[in-house]
Amino acid sequence: MYKELEVETRGSFGGIGIEITIKKDVLTVVSPIEDTPAFLAGIKAGDQIIQIDGKSTKDITIMEAVKKLRGPKDTKVTITIMRENMPKPKDYTITRDVIKIRSIKSKVYDDHIGYIRVASFQERTADDLKKELKNITVKNGALKGLIVDLRNNPGGLLNQAVGVADVFLKSGIIVSTKGRTKSMETKSMAKNDGDEPTCPIVALVNEGTASAAEIVSGALQDNGRALVVGTQTFGKGSVQTVIPLEGGSALKLTTAKYYTPNGRSIQAEGIAPDIIVKHIRPAEDKESTDDLVRERDLRGHIKPKKENTTHGEESLKKDQDPLSQDNQLKSAIDIIKSWDIMKKNLKS
Repeated sequence: MYKELEVETRGSFGGIGIEITIKKDVLTVVSPIEDTPAFLAGIKAGDQIIQIDGKSTKDITIMEAVKKLRGPKDTKVTITIMRENMPKPKDYTITRDVIKIRSIKSKVYDDHIGYIRVASFQERTADDLKKELKNITVKNGALKGLIVDLRNNPGGLLNQAVGVADVFLKSGIIVSTKGRTKSMETKSMAKNDGDEPTCPIVALVNEGTASAAEIVSGALQDNGRALVVGTQTFGKGSVQTVIPLEGGSALKLTTAKYYTPNGRSIQAEGIAPDIIVKHIRPAEDKESTDDLVRERDLRGHIKPKKENTTHGEESLKKDQDPLSQDNQLKSAIDIIKSWDIMKKNLKS
């Protein structure tokens, strides 16, 4: 398990490319990882995996499922999926590949509107983000606005979340942690590096935005640096400390909770967007948002003082016109185009 954890943070492993959990005793997809075999095959957030290679997943553990789903490149695995409004289970035979998670992608839309997709937080995510921002600015000139897409980002390394938030912030608290003892209390602050973007920022989030991605969206929101658009996030705000032991093993211990700059707990509550924009699925692809998985649905989650109930949707599909298929992204672009009017309306 420790080796698997180390592999994931390096961002390369053999498998099909999905984040999974156990929800109500059923193996369930939290989100497919963008541009992976599972994503391209059409696996969706909320899908229930009821069989792997014809064998029932009843009572399976996460690690047992991971072992069955991962494997050498070009080998195949068949997963049987049950989905809301699906009349019967459907088999998906997926060819495994080396899953190299490219954590940063970028694009520039009309009117010099930049788009940065942060897919996960790995060892070099903050450095890659800086390079990508510099590249699109050099190629396209000053940006009128920037969209930071954190949808279906399952999280990753805390120091990289702090680094990513710091790219956009000149000052202020990024995140704080509080545990049972004073020694577990920490506070991460932004530094003024002199090269932070000055244009308006919209952060896109949804139910698959979790952990480190929630830290970034909460930091940008509470510091007034970005308008958060989309739907309620996953709500994973607990700190896991990994303590290496002898013999190649380690102890992963929950030691604290994350708090946004304004003192909001992320755990089981998530980040509520400033503007709620639900993803509208194509007519042939409608499914209940009640089946989507969040931290509060997981067995043994740390309960908050209160729980929000807004639900969300998943992000854009590959090889389709993003703006015709993704109303959340289109809304973000429209917001930046009318930024001055939007800010005036929000203040009033």
